[in-house]
Amino acid sequence: MISPLLHQRIRRDRIQLPLWILGTAALAASAVGGVAESFASEADRAALLATVMANPVILMFRGLPSGPTAPQITLFLILPFLAMLAGFMSLLLAVRHTRADEEQGRAELISATPAARLAPLTATILHGVAANVVLGVLVATAYLGSGYPAAGSWISGLAPASVGLCFLGVGLLAAQLMRTSRGANSLAVWILVTSYVLAGLGNALGTPSTDLTRMQSAWPAWLSPFGWAEHTRPYDENAVWPALIGIVAGAALTVTAAAVQSVRDLGEGIVPQRRGRASAPPSLASPAGLVWRLTRGSALGWAIGAFLAGLLATSLASVVNEIGTKIASVQEIFDALSDEGGLEQGMVVIFYLIVGALAACAAVQTVIRARQEEVHGTAEPVLASAVARTRWLSGYLVVAFLGGVLVIAAALPGSPVGIVRADASLMQDAALAGLGQAAAACVFLMVTALVFVLAPRATILVGWMLVLVALMLGIFGPLFSLPEWLTGLSPFSQAPTRTADGVDVNGVWWLVLIAAVGGTASVVLTRRRELHPAD
Repeated sequence: MISPLLHQRIRRDRIQLPLWILGTAALAASAVGGVAESFASEADRAALLATVMANPVILMFRGLPSGPTAPQITLFLILPFLAMLAGFMSLLLAVRHTRADEEQGRAELISATPAARLAPLTATILHGVAANVVLGVLVATAYLGSGYPAAGSWISGLAPASVGLCFLGVGLLAAQLMRTSRGANSLAVWILVTSYVLAGLGNALGTPSTDLTRMQSAWPAWLSPFGWAEHTRPYDENAVWPALIGIVAGAALTVTAAAVQSVRDLGEGIVPQRRGRASAPPSLASPAGLVWRLTRGSALGWAIGAFLAGLLATSLASVVNEIGTKIASVQEIFDALSDEGGLEQGMVVIFYLIVGALAACAAVQTVIRARQEEVHGTAEPVLASAVARTRWLSGYLVVAFLGGVLVIAAALPGSPVGIVRADASLMQDAALAGLGQAAAACVFLMVTALVFVLAPRATILVGWMLVLVALMLGIFGPLFSLPEWLTGLSPFSQAPTRTADGVDVNGVWWLVLIAAVGGTASVVLTRRRELHPAD
């Protein structure tokens, strides 16, 4: 029975899984050209590493420096992001084919057949392992095709694949512990984020070499799958054993997940469900109040992340200015981001782009919650009452909009805290960028709502992929010298910026227009829309 179940998983993921894998491989390949153009000489690369060593906070968001050659710098800049994409792909895959299937009744149907109890889990494991193997091979092939040394290229593919396999185990175990797919995804994502921070902290607290081209990380990095992947040191040591730690950890978590599933009841989780209140508060009398009750926890989590990003936007901008004085190509990249506003302004723009992505995630997740309520059948009792379809959807749109605004607003108080110089003009840059990113988040909100109305089965895939692709274009487009028209397609890149002549609004009015048209169309079209409970 494993073969048909595996085939079914491959068929279900025939669109989204290739997007994850090919997108990761494309990002790996694009880093080669970006480094070749931005850090063409060894002097530029050595200056970059020396500046990084002098400002350890930068290491919180990059890899582990292993040398000044072009391949080494490429992996220093891009490996953590490749590993993160592999981790997200794997944990979402694990939860989607285990806990989500239980929620939607698919697992119960399979249990009614002669299939073994662990057959669905085994099929999911094989599916996840195969996906990570393909991802690792394609990443390695991208570097082999660029002329990089073969040994380091294969290690470059093994490193993110090992992180993916580790978080495949994390997702499988989270799906056994939590009673809902939402809870399992949240637990797995927070573990991933914590692991990323631990690796960055270990790098920031590490000891640089005497020539300032190599870093020996501190012990926190060894508590993280990201740290294990970075310690493979592609194109330097080419060590396999740190990646094996991640693979063994993933295998141990997978075995634990199988053991837990063999003793728990179908549909139940190890973590007990929290008891509800005996009486409902008055706020639950409206659809919007119910939506806020369902989504407030996730909105708070996105807001905390935005506050930290806002804090780093100004504090890191104040210490990173030295890079631009040493490497002219870096100054050009930040000028492209900030419309020639300088390195510090460019750093604020980049971090507020991340804030915009967090706001977009909060908004999109709220609309996706509407789809989940529809699939689970809990939307039907609401619509069977006096609540109209337009009012029901409007409640989600209003809460999603307020959630996005809350995330942006949470970043703004963090920015003045991070300003370490007397000139507070960075706060003006932060405020302008925040306003622009709020408009960008609204675009993703309304487009996802329109997809929910017209093609409900594509809501989750399209919503998240739009945010991911736009984020990649916004962050890596200038870094890897992509065409300006292509980078400009990302709503995140259209935030207004200060110039010598005033304020350049960029395309923010187009964002407002698109959001208004999308929101209006989604509300109008939902009047005659039927429920689509089957996913």
